[in-house]
Amino acid sequence: MTKRTIKQFVSLAVIAVTTASTNVIAQSFDSVRLFGAAQGSDGGLVGVGAVMGTEYRGSDQRRNMLVPLLDYQWSNGWFAGTSNGVGYNFSKSAGFDYGVRLTADLGRKESRSDALRGMGDISAKAEYGVFLNYALTREFTLTSSYRYGSRDNNKGGVLDLGAVYSFMLAPSWRMALGAATSVVDSDYMQTNFGVTKAQAASSAYAVYIPKSGIRDLRASSSLTYIINPRASMTAVLSYSRLASEAKNSPLTRDSNSLTGVMAAVYAF
Repeated sequence: MTKRTIKQFVSLAVIAVTTASTNVIAQSFDSVRLFGAAQGSDGGLVGVGAVMGTEYRGSDQRRNMLVPLLDYQWSNGWFAGTSNGVGYNFSKSAGFDYGVRLTADLGRKESRSDALRGMGDISAKAEYGVFLNYALTREFTLTSSYRYGSRDNNKGGVLDLGAVYSFMLAPSWRMALGAATSVVDSDYMQTNFGVTKAQAASSAYAVYIPKSGIRDLRASSSLTYIINPRASMTAVLSYSRLASEAKNSPLTRDSNSLTGVMAAVYAF
C-alpha cells in the first residue's frame, strides 16, 4: 500500500469512528463503516473521542463525555468494535458491504434529567440487525441498516438510511459531509417518546401513544488532519432534528440538537 493510499484510508477510518462516537452519545449504531483495514486484510483502529452532546434525544440539557474508540476487522469478514458492534460482512467486493451484526442499545436512566422523573429506566439490551452499504463512487457512499429487539418488550425496529460524501481538501486534510434519517416503529417510539398510563400516574405528563414514523433527520460535517500515515485527528459537528411523533412528545424539550466530537485515532 502506498503512502498516499494509507493516508486516504486512515482519514476515512477516522471519519467513520468519530461519527460512530457521536452515535454512542445518542445510543445508536446507525450504520456500519468498515474502514478498519484494507480489503482482504486484518487491521484495526484505537483512539479516544471527546463528545459534547445532550442527556437524551429531545433533551435541552448538555452532556459531555470521553468515549473510547476501538475497532478491528478480519480478512475473513468478521468485525468487532465500538463503532459497528459485532458482525460479519459477506461481501468480498470493495465498495459493497452487506451482512449481519449484533449491537447494543445503551438504554436511558431516569436520573439523567429532571424531565425524565417518573418515567423509569430503559434497560440496556442487545439489538440484532442487518446492513448494506454501496459506494457509488470513491467519494460518495450510501449506507443502510436495520436493528431490532432492543425495546423493553423485546420488540422495536429502527431503519437507518444515510449518505456520506468525502473529499481531499489538501494532501493532509480531508472533509466529509453526511445526511441521514431513521424510521422507527411504534414499539420503539413508545419506549423512547411515549408515556404509558403507569408513567403518567408517576410523572407530570399525560398519556402519550405515538405512532411509527420518521424519528429524526441528521446532517454532519467532519474535518480530518492526517498527522502521519497511521495517526489522525478529526473534528465532527452533527445537527439533528426530531420529526413527527418524536417531535411532539411531552419528553421533547428541544427538537433540535448539535453534537460535537474531537477525536484522535491510530491505525494498527
